[in-house]
Amino acid sequence: MLKIIPLWFIRYKFFNSLFLGLSVGAIFTLYAPLEPSIYSIGGVLLAMGMLIVARFYHTILNAEWFFRISLFVEGVLLLAMLYFLYASYNYQTALLLYIGYQITFVFGNYLIRAETLLLKTDTLLTKLDTVKQVGYLLGMGLAYLFYKILTHYSIEDNQTQVYDLHFLLIAVELVVIILIIKSFKRV
Repeated sequence: MLKIIPLWFIRYKFFNSLFLGLSVGAIFTLYAPLEPSIYSIGGVLLAMGMLIVARFYHTILNAEWFFRISLFVEGVLLLAMLYFLYASYNYQTALLLYIGYQITFVFGNYLIRAETLLLKTDTLLTKLDTVKQVGYLLGMGLAYLFYKILTHYSIEDNQTQVYDLHFLLIAVELVVIILIIKSFKRV
């Protein structure tokens, strides 16, 4: 049986939110080659996936499954980013990245519900939500500075800027994965 370690988990959520803040603006460039109908299909599949996950709450709302699913989600994100750095920027790459991100979003409601149940106290939940917002804000600010620095050095193409940002995103994602592993222990 696994037990959550709040101190490490809160650190994990900070870096997880930092990642989100860094990456939020890049999605517009990443998904640019996709036609609007893809978002409709993706939305339908996302909603269906979330319905399926909700049907398994009776089995997966525990620390063991929370750890597995969290690690899976972070692994999918890491693989998607590595693929983006490896592959050329085209329709297929954009579609695969969109699918990867949609897979992670399928578990969004579950992850929020599980972390609330596992942390239990209002004090821990306050700390958690605070570090999540601070991480998100810091990530957006860092992304802004990152893009401005690239522009200062005459790197103004959106695709090049987003590509370069992915090196930073991968570094943060590796920290996220290490912290999620440290956030749980066997009892």
